[in-house]
Amino acid sequence: MFAEACAAAAAMIILVMGMSGAGKTTVGRLLASRLGWEFIDGDDHHPEANVNKMRSGIPLTDADRAPWLESLRALMVSRTAAGKNAVVACSALKQAYRETLRLVPDVYFVYLKGTASLLRERLRDRVGHFMSPAMLESQLAVLEEPADSLVIDVAQSPDEIVMEILVGLGSSKP
Repeated sequence: MFAEACAAAAAMIILVMGMSGAGKTTVGRLLASRLGWEFIDGDDHHPEANVNKMRSGIPLTDADRAPWLESLRALMVSRTAAGKNAVVACSALKQAYRETLRLVPDVYFVYLKGTASLLRERLRDRVGHFMSPAMLESQLAVLEEPADSLVIDVAQSPDEIVMEILVGLGSSKP
């Protein structure tokens, strides 16, 4: 499926989604490197007000996220319009958020799924990120697991996850 879509599409996006601590950035960077594609970290595109809220332990609202999602969608559209493939890391926790991002042609969703205890552990060990471990509960509360994405268990190593993504999407790249 994926290999055929790559051949048929002018450009495509693989959107790596999941909660904080799932490894979206680590896996996304590794996957992009493996494919020779650009990597875009959605966290880098949050408005300063959103980052300040999250640093303060205040969950974002749908209204907070709307301009951020629109800017990510515009970025994805510009990449595909230019014929550039990309891997994008973005939480995309609600179906409505994914629908906003799905307006981009040829976007494939990969859901990095982890247990709450594993994600909490990873967040406790993470240094220098604006997302506090306490914010995980708000993400768990709003998560709408996708029914239409490749689901990958994040208890594996990043290399194993990337291999599973490539196999799951049918890529011919080892």
